[in-house]
Parts: sequence; C-alpha cells; structure tokens
Amino acid sequence: MKGKKITLVLISLIMALFLAACGNGGNDKQESNNYENGSHGNMKDENMDHSEMNHSGSGEVPEGLKEAENPTYQVGSKAILETDHMEGMKGAEAEIVGAYDTTVYAVSYTPTTGGERVKNHKWVIHEELMDASDTPFKPGDEVTLEAGHMEGMKGAKATIKTAQQMTIYMVDYISTIDGKEVENHQWVTEDEIYPLEGDDLGHTGH
Repeated sequence: MKGKKITLVLISLIMALFLAACGNGGNDKQESNNYENGSHGNMKDENMDHSEMNHSGSGEVPEGLKEAENPTYQVGSKAILETDHMEGMKGAEAEIVGAYDTTVYAVSYTPTTGGERVKNHKWVIHEELMDASDTPFKPGDEVTLEAGHMEGMKGAKATIKTAQQMTIYMVDYISTIDGKEVENHQWVTEDEIYPLEGDDLGHTGH
C-alpha cells in the first residue's frame, strides 16, 4: 500500500513538471511568432520613415545647380506646404529661400548603414548624383547618390523611379508638431506647395 502511494506521488510530480514545461514552451513559441510578425517592440516599417532625415540644412547647394530665372514662387515669398515628407511638414507655413531648375528624381536605395531598402524617396536632384552628365537619367537607371538627406544615403546605390524636369525649392518652415523652425530644407516641388492666403508675393499663377 505504501509503495502504491509513493508511485502516485511520483506520477503527480512528473505530470506537474510536464505541464509546466508545456506552458513555457507555449510562451516561447508565442514570443517567437510575435517577433516574426513585427509586434516585438517597435518594428515600424522603415521604407517610408524620414525620421532620420536632416531637418535643417546649411543652405549649400550642389555645384552646377542653376537658379530658376522665373519661378512660380520667388525667393522671399511665403507658402503653405502640402507635402508630408516628414512629420510636422504638411500644412506648415514656409518661406521660399531657393528656387532652382533641374531634373528631379524619386529613387529607391539600400542604405550604406544597412537595413531595409528605402522606396521612392522624394526628392533627389540631378546634381546630387555621382557622375551626372548633362543628360538626365531615366526611370530604371542605376545611380550612386551623393545627397546626404538621410543617414546611409550618401554613397548608396539607387534606382531611378521617376524623373521630371521642373523647378525645385528650398524652404524654411515652422513645424506643425513642435513649432520649431526648420531651415534650408531640401527639397519640395511646385505641386507640393500653395501660396499663403493673402500673400501674393512672387506668385505668378500656380
């Protein structure tokens, strides 16, 4: 009888250990699945993340970039930004500090620092591409970036996604998120801005 009790106790202990092991295994499996599905910490897709972008710039422009002779928005005029390249940009009041005629590209590239491929980055201009000749690149062309708008951008290999000849603008603006001034932001296109209401300075009918 005594031996039977000992056997029952041993069986109970074995069952308890078995159930505990199964429980931990389930948790481990759940954590593994969460990581793979992107819910482990902040696994935000970085393809469209411009948080690493240099918000303010020195105002220097690439060598050979030509100032626009008759831009829709003259330097010194005010405008409202419609683009959302970065948080705090859309709807912000801006001042035009530079207007240039060039070929403007959207590009996809893999950062030199590693990580996910950045898709359709807007914008890079012709003068910011290595070995750029007088002839614009076409969609599908492979290029090397000299622009340093984002970390891991300069020196990266990129594919041209779109190419358009147009006026491109450099702007100062006040962030709608924290009210801080961003200086010499590069770049916004004409269809990404509209005139400040009641301010016609330099506006020629956009």
